[in-house]
Amino acid sequence: MKQIAFNRRALVEYDILEKYEAGIVLTGEEIKAIRQNRANLAGAFCRVSNSEAWVLNMHIANTKEPERSRKLLLHKNEIRSLIGKTQQKGLTLIALSLYIKKNHAKLEIGLARGKKLYDHREELKKRDINRQTERELKD
Repeated sequence: MKQIAFNRRALVEYDILEKYEAGIVLTGEEIKAIRQNRANLAGAFCRVSNSEAWVLNMHIANTKEPERSRKLLLHKNEIRSLIGKTQQKGLTLIALSLYIKKNHAKLEIGLARGKKLYDHREELKKRDINRQTERELKD
């Protein structure tokens, strides 16, 4: 499994509740660009409409339409459950990582809830405490 792109901002700004693996419908030039590591997931998110899942704002360089909407390949029961879950207040679908698995491009998407400012502060405090304890244990 070769990882092409990773959305670091998603882990900072969102709490990931569930993860799904989806295939992507791509053209020939897009898959060539992905294999050359020319994809970016910053700001990429997913929408479910008409029983189909789409990824939006995923940038693939060296193509005619770098940020076009691309269809995701998921099972019908997964799409139905995602429709119900995304209609809940505050839940959204975020693109987490793009990778190649058995010569197919796969996108890991996550059902996420946005973090508040105080959540970020608590997370930073926990990191600092963990670093201090690790330093003290080394000494």
